[in-house]
Amino acid sequence: MRIEYSFVKEISPEDVANVFRNSGIRRPYNDLNRIKKMIDNADIIITAWDNKKLVGIARALTDYSYCCYLSDLAVDKDYQKAGIGKHLIELLRNIIGEEVALILISAPEAMDYYPKIGFEKCERAYIINRKR
Repeated sequence: MRIEYSFVKEISPEDVANVFRNSGIRRPYNDLNRIKKMIDNADIIITAWDNKKLVGIARALTDYSYCCYLSDLAVDKDYQKAGIGKHLIELLRNIIGEEVALILISAPEAMDYYPKIGFEKCERAYIINRKR
């Protein structure tokens, strides 16, 4: 398997919805208009491709100075445990640099994954959940 990584933001909502669906991440993959807004309004999108199939995505919002919020890290289940998610994080960290904190909110089922790729658990975060 030869995975290619891309920093090009022009990806289809259908491709993103498919990788969300196939990864197990909880995202509104049936709402393509919302997925399009998620793509259009992200500061950084890094994708992983197996030929023409999108198999992984990292989507982030940042000020490039102090903090970066990793909103989505999703890898198709058929491609998980191959280092794709870890490499997407490495590429993101190369873009934002060492001065910028990388922050995410983990899904409960992914809590064991993030410490394995360098994240530190933080007990001092708060959230106001979305209505839908």
